[in-house]
Amino acid sequence: MGTSTPPQKNKPKWQTLIEALGQAFISKIEAFGLFIMLFGQMLVATVRPPFRFKQLLIAMEFVGFGSLFIIMLTGFFTGAILAYQCAYAFGLFGAQALTGSTVALALTRELGPALTAIMVAGRASSGMATVLGTMRVTEQIDAMKTMAVDPVQYLIVPRVWATVIMLPLLCAVFDFLGILASYIFGIFIAGIEYGPFDAMIGALLNGYDVYRGMFKAAVFGLVISFIGCYKGFYAEGGAKGVGEATTDSVVYASVVVLILDYFLTMLLW
Repeated sequence: MGTSTPPQKNKPKWQTLIEALGQAFISKIEAFGLFIMLFGQMLVATVRPPFRFKQLLIAMEFVGFGSLFIIMLTGFFTGAILAYQCAYAFGLFGAQALTGSTVALALTRELGPALTAIMVAGRASSGMATVLGTMRVTEQIDAMKTMAVDPVQYLIVPRVWATVIMLPLLCAVFDFLGILASYIFGIFIAGIEYGPFDAMIGALLNGYDVYRGMFKAAVFGLVISFIGCYKGFYAEGGAKGVGEATTDSVVYASVVVLILDYFLTMLLW
C-alpha cells in the first residue's frame, strides 16, 4: 500500500504578508543593482570607441528641437502667471517694482530647470523608454548583441549625453521667455514703470544664478534621460510592459527631479 502524504496546512496570514514584503524588498534591491550596473556600463561605453556622433546628433535633435515648442509655451505662460501673482502681492504694500526681479530669480534658480526637466521627461524620456522597450520586447537588442554591437553604447550613451547637452539650452529658452512675459505683463498690463522694473532685475539677478540654474538643468537631463533608457532597456511583458515602462519613466523622473532640486539648491545657494 502506498503512503499518502499528509495534507499541508495553510500558511498563517502574517507569514504570507511577511513573505510578500520580503519579495517586494528583494525585487527593489535587484532593480537598484541593475540601475547602478547599467549606469556604470554607460559611463564606460562613453569613453570607449567607436564614438557614435551621428546618433548623438539625432538624439540632440529629438530632445532639443522636438521639445522646443512646448518649452517656449510653458516658459512664456509660467512667467506671465508669476508676474500676475507677484504684481498683485507686491501691490498690497506698494512694491510692484520687485515683480520682475522676483520672477527672474524664481525662473533662473528653480522653476526654469525643474519645469524644463519635467516637460522634457514627459516628452523625450517617455519616448526613450518606448523606443528601447519596443526594441527589447521584439528582441532587437538581443539581435544587436549577436552582431557584436554594444546596445548600451549605441542606444543609451547618445540619448543620455544629448539630453545633458540640450537641457541647459532649453532651460535658457524657458528663462528668457518667462522673463519676457513678465516684462509684457508688468509694464503693459499691470502698469509698472519700466525704469524701476528693469533696474530691480539688473540689481538682484546675477550671472551666477543663471549658470547654476543651467548646471541644475544638466544634472536633471542626466537623471531623466537615464531613467527613461533604463526603464525601456529592461522592459518585459510585451506591449503592456512597454506601456508600464513608459509610464514609470515619466513618474520616476518627475519625482526624482523635484527631490534632487531640493538638495542641489541647498548645495549651490
